[in-house]
Amino acid sequence: MRKHVILITGASGEVGHALIRRLAEDGNNRLLTMDLHALPEDIRPLTTHVQGDVLDSGLFGRLVSEYEIDTIFHLAALLSTRSEFTPEMAHQVNVEGTLSLLKLAAEQSQWRSRPIQFLFPSSIAIYGMPDLESKNLYNRVREWEWNQPRTMYGCNKVYGEMLGTYFSKHYRQLATEQPVNIDFRCVRFPGLISAYTLPSGGTSDFGPEMIHAAAQGQPYACFVREDARIPFMTMPDAVDALLALSAAPREKLTRLIYNVTSFSLSAGEIRNRVLTDFPNAHVTFEPDLKRQAIIDSWPADLDDSVARRDWGWHPRYGVDAAFDDYLIPNIRERYRKT
Repeated sequence: MRKHVILITGASGEVGHALIRRLAEDGNNRLLTMDLHALPEDIRPLTTHVQGDVLDSGLFGRLVSEYEIDTIFHLAALLSTRSEFTPEMAHQVNVEGTLSLLKLAAEQSQWRSRPIQFLFPSSIAIYGMPDLESKNLYNRVREWEWNQPRTMYGCNKVYGEMLGTYFSKHYRQLATEQPVNIDFRCVRFPGLISAYTLPSGGTSDFGPEMIHAAAQGQPYACFVREDARIPFMTMPDAVDALLALSAAPREKLTRLIYNVTSFSLSAGEIRNRVLTDFPNAHVTFEPDLKRQAIIDSWPADLDDSVARRDWGWHPRYGVDAAFDDYLIPNIRERYRKT
């Protein structure tokens, strides 16, 4: 008899690490994780882990022969900065990998005669403001505005959202029998900051990189201007958002894709917060014009009012709690041990 599991792809990344810990708190959850890399030692006992590629259709076939997948958290992705250096690989991982997994979910839904839930984390990178004047004028951007990304990663995420919508609403719409489509749900994250895992190559990582460098007593040259502003949220809030959306009754959802956010800060404001707790920190600003242009195209803030209305989204960590209760004490402790 096949085992019922929650599948998490991209499990060794920042979001995956935190999500595994949270899901494992419920002893009724059986986790199956997948990543190109081995899991960190602290979460290995919490899951059955498979090292593999989301582009390996044969591997997916073997997994469904052994497991019944009830929910999928598809976290695997090539992030924004790396995607600009290898756009073809980004397309393969971020689009073709997503398409393969959506097809698997659709086939499982049809076979089991009920929708498989598919949680997809999207990104602020799907937005593309044309200039700083527009960014300043349209301060809090809604889900359907400015969906004109200027990065490969943003393009991939927009297309992933569209594919998920298609598989949720229109897949096999010309079939003679009535298909059972997937239950696709998507959150668009702002920049994410974790106290427990290191930044991993995202364009928004100037925030967490600055804090980690200060805690280690290392100088940090920020790759954006002091006035560069985007929204952020802590990793615990990111996991809360995924789990809250997963738990929401389908009939309460008026959209498939939701903005979520917590607070908005400029790079200069983050530097000032860092100096409050690490007075000897040495932070300079040496903008990389190409990465700066990407940040300038992202909104200064996101409007997440629909998520708050539909499924009760509310972040635990505003800006003060994020720094004072979560980031600073835990990052201090991390480097005190090393």
